[in-house]
Amino acid sequence: MGDNSTSSPRPAIPKQILSLDGGGVRGALSVAFLERMESIYGGQPGAREPVLLADHFDLIGGTSTGAIIGTSLALGHTAREIRDFYFQLTPRVFRRSRWRIAGLQARFDSRELQQEILRVIGDKTLDTAELRTHLAIVMKRMDTGSAWVVSSNPNSRYWNDPADGSFIGNRHFRLASLVRASTAAPYYFAPEEISIVAAHTPGLFVDGGVSPHNNPALALLQVATIPAYGFSWPTGADRLRIISIGTGSFRSRLDPLAARRMTAAGLAAKALMTLVSDGSTQALTLMQILGRTHTPWTINTEVGDLRGVLLGSAPLFTFERYDVVLEKDWLRDELGLSFEESRIEELQEMDRPENVPFLYEIGQAAAEKFMKPQHLAYEQGHES
Repeated sequence: MGDNSTSSPRPAIPKQILSLDGGGVRGALSVAFLERMESIYGGQPGAREPVLLADHFDLIGGTSTGAIIGTSLALGHTAREIRDFYFQLTPRVFRRSRWRIAGLQARFDSRELQQEILRVIGDKTLDTAELRTHLAIVMKRMDTGSAWVVSSNPNSRYWNDPADGSFIGNRHFRLASLVRASTAAPYYFAPEEISIVAAHTPGLFVDGGVSPHNNPALALLQVATIPAYGFSWPTGADRLRIISIGTGSFRSRLDPLAARRMTAAGLAAKALMTLVSDGSTQALTLMQILGRTHTPWTINTEVGDLRGVLLGSAPLFTFERYDVVLEKDWLRDELGLSFEESRIEELQEMDRPENVPFLYEIGQAAAEKFMKPQHLAYEQGHES
């Protein structure tokens, strides 16, 4: 395109990132927010049909169930299509079997999960031309004790095979294996093995939710800005926007009397499980004090929602967070929904497929109330 020196300079087109949390069947909440987003983009002047969120984001990334949803979006599926197969997927994947030995085997059969992932994603590799935008998947590598964020950027450090054969380039990883690894929640599913070096023992991967990045927004900020990942996008509130979609937050509380009756192993397991929500809260805290947001969330009673607090002289990005608090008072006060405490506890679980329709309806109500068209107002193209 030629430059017309007599015209006013166009404003910089911001890069846009979509971040999707992990949360098992609670991903139904995310699907409802994504459908609302599609509806908003579809209402813009000149909008194309069907609306594909992959055409509105320069990078989509997710953890666990967010990796399934994010990969599907990046491959060009609509949120409506994802809703349909998500409703079908969860009962098949989270099917309990009387033949599995609790404590010795994973709770669910990983073969079912693998088959469903293949059905949705197919046998493509990370360098497939069918990705309509950049993709990032979060997982945890257990044999090296490291969190992995693998992206589809061909400029990333480990994209190609090195001349010395010291590793297999990321471009050759099967998408289905990466997604399966990101969803391999310990206790629920067996780990996933991925070959990292030819003729060597494969790497052992589990759910990205047991890294600090169950809410991957902060990890995706790092991917977008740290040069080794190949993007090096400029920062600034008008140059970079991150939209983060949750799967329902809540505090995992433990009655002191109940704690006294628990075994040491049971108490340790309970404490370790809370690290997932602690990591998500920490990510949310940092995103809100590093960026500009129209959707501030209360962190705790001490610091509040950090409104007006900025770490630095200027925001590094614009940040919007959409989520639901799966607690009785919040659902009543914010959405006018009343549930018994026992029902709330059931909705908080990540492996109850019968909850999916109810979670989806809660997500619809929250999306209608909190996701505003003015927060999604600008458009952008894609650049590698």
